Amino acid sequence: MSQRFQGTQNTNQAPLRYPPPSGPPMRYANSNLAMQPRPGFTPTPPGPRGAGTGGPPPPQPPYTGMRQSGPMNPNTPNKRPSDVRPPANLKNDYQHGPPGPGPIKKKKKLADKILPQKVRDLVPESQAYMDLLAFERKLDSTIMRKRLDIQEALKRPMKQKRKLRIFISNTFYPAKESGEGEEGSVASWELRVEGRLLEDSKNDPNKVKRKFSSFFKSLVIELDKDLYGPDNHLVEWHRTPTTQETDGFQVKRPGDKNVRCTILLLLDYQPLQFKLDPRLARLLGVHTQTRPVIISALWQYIKTHKLQDAHEREFINCDKFFEQIFAVPRMKFAEIPQRLNPLLHPPDPIVINHIISVEGLEQKQTACYDIDVEVDDTLKTQMNNFLLSTASQQEIQSLDNKIHETVETINSLKTNREFFLSFAKDPQQFINKWIISQTRDLKTMTDVVGNPEEERRSDFYYQPWAEEAVYRYFYSKVQQKRAELEQVLMIRNN
Repeated sequence: MSQRFQGTQNTNQAPLRYPPPSGPPMRYANSNLAMQPRPGFTPTPPGPRGAGTGGPPPPQPPYTGMRQSGPMNPNTPNKRPSDVRPPANLKNDYQHGPPGPGPIKKKKKLADKILPQKVRDLVPESQAYMDLLAFERKLDSTIMRKRLDIQEALKRPMKQKRKLRIFISNTFYPAKESGEGEEGSVASWELRVEGRLLEDSKNDPNKVKRKFSSFFKSLVIELDKDLYGPDNHLVEWHRTPTTQETDGFQVKRPGDKNVRCTILLLLDYQPLQFKLDPRLARLLGVHTQTRPVIISALWQYIKTHKLQDAHEREFINCDKFFEQIFAVPRMKFAEIPQRLNPLLHPPDPIVINHIISVEGLEQKQTACYDIDVEVDDTLKTQMNNFLLSTASQQEIQSLDNKIHETVETINSLKTNREFFLSFAKDPQQFINKWIISQTRDLKTMTDVVGNPEEERRSDFYYQPWAEEAVYRYFYSKVQQKRAELEQVLMIRNN
């Protein structure tokens, strides 16, 4: 067969893998005899996989242990694929990874802090460390739960009631006649409205005190209309986005008679509060509150009196009081905010009636009034500071890093100890296993196909599958040459 097709060249047509025979089966004489080399025939040395200059790719190996030969590469003669390796200075992206700015830090895990069981068996004192680790987990979970509770609490307004003492003072200045070098003046009076919070504890010099005007949305001083006329008897102050806070208000007017005045103070509620309709206020027992508190009181009343419809749960069956207030016998839950809006009014201002006395000569007369105001709870500031504190977190992170480094060192020492103990116990078996392991790692790193060490020995080619592999190889070659010949001679088999 080889003498018959000795002068033909390779074609670009890829050989079929295990093609079925198209004609009568071929028979080989003396198939059980060993193959003898033919005189004058030089076999083509196998080249590296993928070598060549455009020929067809080599057929796939029928068995995993076989290594197919391909076209010879003149640049790498007499070398197996395993012998063709990249230069030492060539970096492989697979081995070294993609280029980056630096080494990627491994994320620390709690499991990295646990000592192996063998270390705990060798060092019984390490159980104390494991007990501390378990206690740390419980402490971390407790702190995390408390932090979540604090975050939820900060979403709700935290207010506390304090006493605001208001000082209303007036001073009378009598008239002065003009003299030498001095100008005369008419009688006048001056009214001051000031105030401060009553501190429960001693004054802290470092604490920033809140300005008096920050407690109010507006202030109106109404003087006697008979004395100052309809155009000059009102003094008003209203908060604007650009208002600068002040410690008090001052009003100065001419006059030498006692003046009746009314001071109207409208508190600046944060969040906004509303005054309920008198009928609804008597029903719910709420006079002035925020919208969420009012709706919560409504829901409590509905549950207590079982007004929710038993079949259509989204409806409320109004009782006689609800029907008088809302003017409907039945309504949906979603309609409550809309029907509640007409029943909410601005809160009433604080009214103080005061008499500006002009009886004393340049003597300051003061009256005091205490009112309840809502201020931010000091605990809220402490809770915010606790959540934003990073000093302890940095210290804990530093200690965690030290613990991780120590555990990594312990694990490395444990590995070294097992390595040397295994070598001391049975040096020969240890060296054999180590060489096998290194060989397996080398094959993985160099991408070697097959087992070059076994293929070097002749016993490898006397295995039961070798004979069938040879038959299949020659059959594929014969089919390839037959196709080439038919293509040249334009012969088609029917």
